[in-house]
Amino acid sequence: MGNDTIFAIASGAGRAAIAVLRLSGPAVRTIVKSLAGKLPEPRTAALATFRDPATGEPIDKGFVIFFPAPKTYTGEDYAEFHVHGGRAVMAAMVKAIGGIAGTRSAEPGEFTRRALLNGKMDLAEVEGLADLIDAETEWQRRAALRQSEGVLGRQAAIWRSALLEAAALLEAEIDFPEEEGVPGFSGRRAGEILAPVLAGLKSELAAGRAGERLREGANIVIAGPPNAGKSTLLNALARRDVAIVSPFAGTTRDIIEVHLDLGGCPVTLIDTAGLRESFDAVEEIGIFRARDKAESADLVLWLSEACAPVPPGVQGGEIWPIFTKSDLLPAAERHSLPQGLYISAENGENLNLLLKKMKDFAHATVSDGHAGLIARERHRKAFEGAALALGRILDDPGAPAELLAEDLRVAMISLQRITGVVDVEDILGEIFARFCIGK
Repeated sequence: MGNDTIFAIASGAGRAAIAVLRLSGPAVRTIVKSLAGKLPEPRTAALATFRDPATGEPIDKGFVIFFPAPKTYTGEDYAEFHVHGGRAVMAAMVKAIGGIAGTRSAEPGEFTRRALLNGKMDLAEVEGLADLIDAETEWQRRAALRQSEGVLGRQAAIWRSALLEAAALLEAEIDFPEEEGVPGFSGRRAGEILAPVLAGLKSELAAGRAGERLREGANIVIAGPPNAGKSTLLNALARRDVAIVSPFAGTTRDIIEVHLDLGGCPVTLIDTAGLRESFDAVEEIGIFRARDKAESADLVLWLSEACAPVPPGVQGGEIWPIFTKSDLLPAAERHSLPQGLYISAENGENLNLLLKKMKDFAHATVSDGHAGLIARERHRKAFEGAALALGRILDDPGAPAELLAEDLRVAMISLQRITGVVDVEDILGEIFARFCIGK
């Protein structure tokens, strides 16, 4: 892979005022000279007329920037062409670069893959970059930026240093068991070194779910009997026509998801099929999915008509009774009806109140993740593995040094998985599959 010079359009697709092409690899200098006529000073934007090496015909005039290895994003020679963003210009530039021997289009995420494999980033930083690209809310952006800047990798490195110090003590006991004062002391001293590490791991695990939830967002399900106004409420909260609304019961038969930003907090709002007895095979599938979503939701908005309230018919997290079509209910009758929030999509009654309550719930459920390092299930499993192994050491520091060393090895491997020292390639595919071609 490293013998090829890769190139890709790094800016957005379609027509634009400016577009950027990036290159990385051993032939970068040759490509820049072939198209721009000369190699500019490193890290200096130089104005040049870009020509097709095969014909000498000018393609466009723009800027070229050259970055010599190893102080580049990928660790290789790297360059960028800044040209006008017309489709014809970009097609001609891509054709000209691709016609030079040893070059090819980059695979999705290949620039970042090379940065990782060349030691410019660790795996946790790459995951943070992926989250930063995917971030839809302010909270997600802040957490992803911290991750991409290496906060998790730095903490893992601090913990690994403590584990290495403890390993040196245990190795001394294994190698010199007859030395006076070595047996027994090494295990106790290793325990003293590892205790703060275990405490830190447990602290992160306690707050870890918040970090995972920050990436995924809080799940709020709208459920209830048919024709209770579920799709109407979804459209009202999303402020656009997401779901089909009709006066006929059973219009919604599948799950409809909308992603909302409630004060920086990510929320997935889910509309579901009306719950009722049905002999329609397709509708039954929709009802099964509705119940399944409700059971796994953080919050269920149970909707029923104010004139004909229905008790909640699902189980799950927190359930709020919401009574719809309140504009059709005489005010004098409300005192005799069940407690709950009465809303109307027709006149907007209490919709802002419901939105505020949802925002408060989401903020309390998710948190902005600033205190936590765990953002993925993979991180949590690595922390759990290290914590279990260190816990065994601290429970019995007087055990034979060989047994303590084995638990220490397990803890080391668990922490290494966070930054990609172990099983890098298995995890890379999952991350880079979501990247656009130029990242």
